[in-house]
Amino acid sequence: MTAGFDALESRGEVAQLILADGSPPIQGRSFGAATTVSGEVVFNTGMVGYPEALTDPSYRGQILVLTFPLIGNYGVPDESIRDEFDLPTYFESNEIHIAGLVVSSYSWEHSHWAAHKSLAKWLKDNNVPGIYGVDTRALTKKIREVGALLGNLVVNPPQSLPQTIEFSDPNKRNLVAEVSTKTVKVYGENNSTNIIAYDCGMKFNIIRYFVDTHKVRLTVVPFDYDLEANPSNIPWEGLFLSNGPGDPTMCPQTIKSIQYALELEPPRPIFGICLGNQLLSLAAGAKTYKLKYGNRGMNQPCVDLRSGRCYITPQNHGFAVDSSSLPPMWKPLFINANDLTNEGIVHTDKPFFSVQFHPEASGGPLDTSFLFDKFVGHVRKISQPLVLQNGLAFQQKAYKKVLLVGSGGLSIGQAGEFDYSGSQCIKALKEEGIEVILINPNIATVQTSTEKNDVTPGADKVYFLPIRPNVVMDIIHKEKPDGIIVSMGGQTALNVGVQLWNSGELQKAGVKVLGTQIPAIEATEDREIFSEKLKEIGETIALSYSATNVQEALDAANKIGYPVLVRAAFALGGLGSGFADNDEELKELALKAFTTSNQILIDQDLRGWKELEYEVVRDASDNCITVCNMENFDPLGVHTGDSIVVAPSQTLTNREYFMLRKTALKVVRHLGIVGECNIQYALNPKSEKYCIIEVNARLSRSSALASKATGYPLAYVATKLSLGKDLVSIRNSVTKTTTACFEPSLDYCVVKMPRWDLKKFNRVSNKLGSSMLSVGEVMAIGRSFEEVIQKACRMVNPALDGLEGVESGLTSDDIPLEDQLRTPTDTRLFAVQRALEEGWTVDKVHDCTKIDKWFLSKLQNIAMMRKACVECGDIKQLFGQNGYDRMKTLKMAGFSDKQVR
Repeated sequence: MTAGFDALESRGEVAQLILADGSPPIQGRSFGAATTVSGEVVFNTGMVGYPEALTDPSYRGQILVLTFPLIGNYGVPDESIRDEFDLPTYFESNEIHIAGLVVSSYSWEHSHWAAHKSLAKWLKDNNVPGIYGVDTRALTKKIREVGALLGNLVVNPPQSLPQTIEFSDPNKRNLVAEVSTKTVKVYGENNSTNIIAYDCGMKFNIIRYFVDTHKVRLTVVPFDYDLEANPSNIPWEGLFLSNGPGDPTMCPQTIKSIQYALELEPPRPIFGICLGNQLLSLAAGAKTYKLKYGNRGMNQPCVDLRSGRCYITPQNHGFAVDSSSLPPMWKPLFINANDLTNEGIVHTDKPFFSVQFHPEASGGPLDTSFLFDKFVGHVRKISQPLVLQNGLAFQQKAYKKVLLVGSGGLSIGQAGEFDYSGSQCIKALKEEGIEVILINPNIATVQTSTEKNDVTPGADKVYFLPIRPNVVMDIIHKEKPDGIIVSMGGQTALNVGVQLWNSGELQKAGVKVLGTQIPAIEATEDREIFSEKLKEIGETIALSYSATNVQEALDAANKIGYPVLVRAAFALGGLGSGFADNDEELKELALKAFTTSNQILIDQDLRGWKELEYEVVRDASDNCITVCNMENFDPLGVHTGDSIVVAPSQTLTNREYFMLRKTALKVVRHLGIVGECNIQYALNPKSEKYCIIEVNARLSRSSALASKATGYPLAYVATKLSLGKDLVSIRNSVTKTTTACFEPSLDYCVVKMPRWDLKKFNRVSNKLGSSMLSVGEVMAIGRSFEEVIQKACRMVNPALDGLEGVESGLTSDDIPLEDQLRTPTDTRLFAVQRALEEGWTVDKVHDCTKIDKWFLSKLQNIAMMRKACVECGDIKQLFGQNGYDRMKTLKMAGFSDKQVR
């Protein structure tokens, strides 16, 4: 533990960000090289991928502001690790290209199996300054309002600024010349299909896509290579124009070569990305212009004007093409769904096209990587399929009356979250002028309230009856609805829907299931069907077998090997589940599980792996997005409802985050889900190995959390989608102007903490496992993990001033502390904090709990700060020196006034 007040003092040298608009210097602390730089200040909204962003040549000369507040969490990988093409595996070039880095909060302790060094050391090694402690939200807002600004990042600034401050505008330099290769280089020498790639600042993942994925012989040339003269006699069948930094008009040599290629007969295919889109447009005779602040991030929605499909794209550019200046025979190919700027062009008669975004991503989603297939297909003279709209928008059925099946009686795992989703569903249906019939046995809920207003319009008729198949059919016969929604009432509503569909009663009554169809729901609920479905697309679940009797369960367990997880199929909140270490324990658990279901599941034990989940939304036109991803504080083995959950994930790299996202979209599309669903993963903490735990083809507890954490109304949108609408046409409920086909990019952190009432009952174990025990939960929002975990503690237990160990009164003096750490219970968090307060190392606590070291390091920060407050014994002494900085440090870490008094 750090002695004295060190834990309260800001680390790093004093630093300033000085903007050219004349505003007061922005104060902060250095965590990079002690040097001064000048550049254009821009922002990136990505929540992961700082190693990829910093090595992206398109950022050349820019001071990069990262809007996500927690940076450095997973360190930096080893630069010496190279792939088969001798390219650094984890980076997009051989050097850092940004001029400087600006972040809100820097994580001095990182945690990841692939980390080789800290972000701070990496910056210092490359002589790049970094500043933290900046209000990046306010800075981003300023840039959005006034446009990109020039700025100077100064480490150890003088006491007084000079009267005249000089700023350097990188856009006046030929940045492409700075980042382009100086020699001709061939990748994939033994491959067929010759493509020339103009390197204007090309990211390495583009090379990988061409050479590894598509087996192309790629010849990379400098930006000013004369294609007409072709001095190196390079054979070529197609031309690729790469991304790059700066103003495209500063590349006349490249434009001249493109113009030569455009005139060739027969035409040779041309494909451009980012700057390449602007260069192709200029060569064709169009104009470009500088955007106010550019599009830089990983969540820009772009609409394919051929099909109407919307794709989530990564972008990094400050210039754009003026669509109105395109000459004859050229048309816009993509547009930005938010600001309607040009995102791509295409020739109407020849195989020439380009896009403003990055199909190769890294970082970001790979949703548009099919454009590489299209280009290489053109080069190989493979006929490309015609891309058209699916016409579903013209086939929407008009519904007049819909039956909404609410949740069963309030219980553990089935409570307020489904009141939330049901209320949102009613609101969406009423907006469409649909009469809503609700069955819900719970009187004290919002959706059954008789008080109606614009926010909660309420159902037209409410039946306070149990959710049972015969009761639902009685209501159907009486009300004669033409549609039914079973995905808003949890497992109870879903099970009733499945039963009524399989019996044929819904079909006989002419009632259509809205949203995800029953066969798709069954595919997610039946483990064997689910496993087969995943095998069809090359994905796997944890080793798992179903059983219909105890002997089958024993056979399955011995086939997998103990310990195993035993759980009931079609069960709510992990009801009737647990871990078995031997045959006797298995028999006991199996008999218990069979009381709730006629089928039980025997799963591989993955305790200790990270547990993550993604909330996915898909419409009938196959637009598919992930709205939120979440990471469990506790490793796998504790039911999600009993685990502290953090949104967004804090310890995933770009590769891991988008690997799991890509899988989520693939699975959801293959299953045919329409609306909202939740997919849960187990991720090996020491590799990129993962497996799928389950898919919930309905609104779940996590959906309510994700909705509130992101501001994206999942139930509302899912209802609209179930009526046949598409994501592009639905408006963003926050902005009212942009599309709902987007993925929120948060600049804050959210923690969900469960609440238990186990002490109210005698002889009830407080051990946590696969069966949910919590009766409620709180959600805390803040800009640091320390802040949100302390807020959550105060909300879940008003008797607490914050996160405390011994003084919480929730740890035991009679049970060895190590035992309290090893066994997940409702009070383990406070035992962890006690251990850290008593001087246990992060490594030692991790060995006992398997909680990620990054989370533990943040708890250790709280312990050290609290120790400094306690040891000072006097508030005047605490704030006598550096009072402002110390108070700011404590408040940013979530300390309440009571804790610092």
